[in-house]
Amino acid sequence: MNSPNQDEDDVPVKDPVKYGELVILGYNGSLPSGDRGRRKSRFALYRRTKANGVKPSTVHILNTPHDSKAVHSRGQHSISFTLSRNQTVVVEYCHDNDTDMFQIGRSTESPIDFVVTDTSGEGKEGEDPSVAPSTISRFACRVVCERNPPYTARIYAAGFDSSKNIFLGEKATKWKNPDGHMDGLTTNGVLVMHPEGFPEDSRQGLWREISVCGDVYALRETRSGPSRGKLAEGESSALRDGSLVDLCGATLLWRTGEGLLRAPTLRHLEALRQELNAARPQCPVGLSTLAFPSLPRSHSLEERQPWVYLTCGHVHGHHDWGQRPERREEGGEEGEEGITTVRRECPLCRSVGPYVPLWLGCEPAVYVDAGAPTYAFVPCGHVCSERTAKYWADTPLPHGTHAFRPTCPFCSAPLSSTPQGWTRLIFQGPID
Repeated sequence: MNSPNQDEDDVPVKDPVKYGELVILGYNGSLPSGDRGRRKSRFALYRRTKANGVKPSTVHILNTPHDSKAVHSRGQHSISFTLSRNQTVVVEYCHDNDTDMFQIGRSTESPIDFVVTDTSGEGKEGEDPSVAPSTISRFACRVVCERNPPYTARIYAAGFDSSKNIFLGEKATKWKNPDGHMDGLTTNGVLVMHPEGFPEDSRQGLWREISVCGDVYALRETRSGPSRGKLAEGESSALRDGSLVDLCGATLLWRTGEGLLRAPTLRHLEALRQELNAARPQCPVGLSTLAFPSLPRSHSLEERQPWVYLTCGHVHGHHDWGQRPERREEGGEEGEEGITTVRRECPLCRSVGPYVPLWLGCEPAVYVDAGAPTYAFVPCGHVCSERTAKYWADTPLPHGTHAFRPTCPFCSAPLSSTPQGWTRLIFQGPID
């Protein structure tokens, strides 16, 4: 797979080093409109033929706009910190032969390698920006990978624009560190969570904010607050297998090249699907045999699609038995609309609750093991292994200006908090 937006001599050679992959949570394997060019649901980072990394070099303190133009006319990468109308600090960057740089953001301009747009609930791409302005920065962040083992990948807030500049204006949160170097935060921030022991013995870490120069800070009081959090001493911006990066509108999962070798593949998920169907699960009411559709077709309902009563986990086919009056659920956040849920009574155990179709989770990168798909997220009905369901149900993701909530990694639907965000599936075997 070629890394997009490369010159011809930058196309990966045979068996290139793979640093890892960034996967946008909520799309279940591909964007609804299809993966095209730099706009896709996952982005593989390969070692480039020629290093394109940069590192800080000369610092200029400028007092006039003319001085600023003179520095920027050199054509080098730079970060500008505007302190006042009359003073700007410009940090020039020079070429670094030991690193590769990859840029992520909403912009479709050439410096961006991976174009990311807002992810709304239920795995839909962001609305028309004229209706709902995006909260993702045009040049949101950059990942810098070491070209030599152990191929460490580090994340930094903000990306260089088409003029090779990162500009932090007067109102941006910025400061001078004790060692003298300037640093700052982007408007809505770049948040990172590094888990411990992912994926075998996964434990969630603390959410932190990453600065423009790659330092790690506690979260601000609100997402775009004017004051930075406290420096997280001893913590690093180096990404680990399973690290989460939130761009305020989309959350990305980082899988290392080594981690991907141990993760299940689409072929493995397809084998699990076939194994599940080979057991010939039946609908207890219609006595029909149920079958999960093949993975490429797993986005539209089919006649033999399994459905589930989320309260108890009993799996049925689609039928009209046990309908109860619809109930209006209140919105979870101020300003959110409530949703209408269809409540049904399970014919096997008489429990009452939502009744939804089951969908196989098709994005292998979010699985923490290769276990059987016997659990479903509540309320969306996406199916995965037990450990995968419990891990994501226990992983709050940033939401809004200062809230966190667990969401389904396959469709971004907020998970239920009562009693938990998953249910164990109970299949009825064939009578014969």
